[in-house]
Formats: sequence, structure tokens, C-alpha cells
Amino acid sequence: MEKFYKSKKVFITGAGGFIGSHIVEELLLQGAEVTALVHYNAFSSIGNLQYLEPELLSKIKIEFGDVTDSFQIQKLTKGKDIILHLAALIGIPYSYVAPATYISTNISGTLNVLEAAKTNNIEKVIITSTSETYGTAIYAPIDEKHPMQGQSPYSATKIGADKIGESYFLSFNLPVCIVRPFNTFGPRQSQRAVIPTIINQVLHSNVIKLGSLNPVRDMLYVKDTAKGFLMAAANNNTSGEVINLGTGVGYTIGQITNMIQEILGTNKEIQLDLQRIRPEKSEVFKLICDNSKAEKLIGWKPNYTLKEGLVEAINWMNRKTSDNFESKYII
Repeated sequence: MEKFYKSKKVFITGAGGFIGSHIVEELLLQGAEVTALVHYNAFSSIGNLQYLEPELLSKIKIEFGDVTDSFQIQKLTKGKDIILHLAALIGIPYSYVAPATYISTNISGTLNVLEAAKTNNIEKVIITSTSETYGTAIYAPIDEKHPMQGQSPYSATKIGADKIGESYFLSFNLPVCIVRPFNTFGPRQSQRAVIPTIINQVLHSNVIKLGSLNPVRDMLYVKDTAKGFLMAAANNNTSGEVINLGTGVGYTIGQITNMIQEILGTNKEIQLDLQRIRPEKSEVFKLICDNSKAEKLIGWKPNYTLKEGLVEAINWMNRKTSDNFESKYII
């Protein structure tokens, strides 16, 4: 794969995000020429890209902007070989109160990327989906043929984005691949996500306050996720395909909490926090990935176990606290 990305011109949206920053890092290590779109903000913060080594960071062409601006997306994708589209609004709770914002970013933003790719003759477009598009499992493990269910405004907009991507492949023969990661975790993840929330409370609180402990999740370490994206983009057989990325193993939130406590040597009380519980019909109770297509089509399988990934995430949070290196880089 290293030979494939050597000198490839890659445009990535959502580059300052959790998964995006890890993909950027891996692209640079493989010799790609990366243009990174970071959401415009008043502080000129480059988000999680700040955590890359300075030598790597200096190699990125960083552009501030927004995927909802079709003119800018057309301009920035000209002359590129590959587009990795990760920009999205992802917080499920906020989608309940601001669904129109999610439609604008997740659906219209994806349309802008696809139209720019068509105009600029891009070799491959990767659209980032989510296991949330499946809703609560009708059967498990979940393969790519599982029905999609819009159980939150967030998941509904991601379903819409996936279908627009599919339509550009079928209607215009645009080389689109939809990569659908299950629950990704690891260093640089937002404190809003469940695993950083648990780790932070185990490290710093006397009591752990969580929502329901019963939902089952397939937790994928972020370096495995990044590898899957790059392998999908480098493969000629992935156009028009949807590819799940996951471990194939599910854990309840309660089990994950117990594993984190075991790693850290604690046994703190867990209390139910009603504010953290989703509306009943909106809760997704079981997500376990069938990753057989990814293995067969692109030769991908995860390298990290849940425990190995949790150790990395814990070490990251400990180092982040001790080094106080938040917001180190701005441009």
C-alpha cells in the first residue's frame, strides 16, 4: 500500500477530527501529498492535527473552510487523485435539537463533495458512513445487507449521505466507496464519546455516572479504522461497494466499564445518570459487525483487541493530562 500512496494527491475533509487526524498521519507516513480541510473557526485551531509530530505537520497543506460551501470544495479538489470525506456532525444528542444543521452538513456537504469529484475527475471517493445507519440489529452480526433505520436525526442524515453516494456511482459511474466503521475509539477522541467519558471518570471521579449499561457495541481501535480507509481507497474493486469495519465482537457498556476499571485497578461505584439515556425508540441496543466482506474484498482485519486499544486510550489521556498539551498548534 505504501507504493500506492507515494506522491498521491489526497484531499481529506474532517481532517481535524478524531478519525481524520489518524488517517492524515498514516497518509503522510506512506508518502501522500495531503490537503487537509479543517472546519473554519475563529481561533484558527487545527483540531487533532495539533497532536501530529511537527515534522509530519509541516508537510500538510491545511485549508480552513466548510463542506457546505460548494464553490470552495470545487476549487480545493481540483487536481487531486483521491477524496476521503469524513466531515460530518456526529453528536447524536445534538441532532435531536438541531436536525436542520445535520442535514446541511451531512447531506448537502456530501453532495458538494460528490459533485466536485465528478467535475474534477477524481480517481476514488471514500464516503464515511456509520454503524448507526443500521439502527438496533434485526440480526447480528450485521453485514452490509442489513436494513438501514433512521433511529436518530443523525443516523437519518448519514443514511441520506450514503444513498447520495450510491446514486453518484450508479448514475454517473463515479468511483465511490462507502466505508462504514462501527464504534471507533482511541487517542484524540472527544470527551463526549463513551469510552473517554468512562476513562475520565474512572481516573478523576469518586463515582462513575453513565446512561444505560446494556447497549452492546463493537469497539474498533482507531488505527485499525484508519488502515481500513486507506486499504479501501487503494483497491480498484471497491467502487460502488459498502464496506463494514469492525471487530466482530460485542461488549456491553457495563463490560467496557469493568474492563477499564480492571486495567486501572479501581472498583468505583457506577450510578445511573438519566440525562445520559437516549429516548427509548432512538436507542440502538446492539451493534456487532460482520467484517467478512472487508477481509475478502480488501484483505482488512483488525490488529488490536479491545483491551489493547483501551490501554492506548488510557495512556493517551494520562499523558494529555500530565503534559497539558491541549491547543498546542494554531496557524
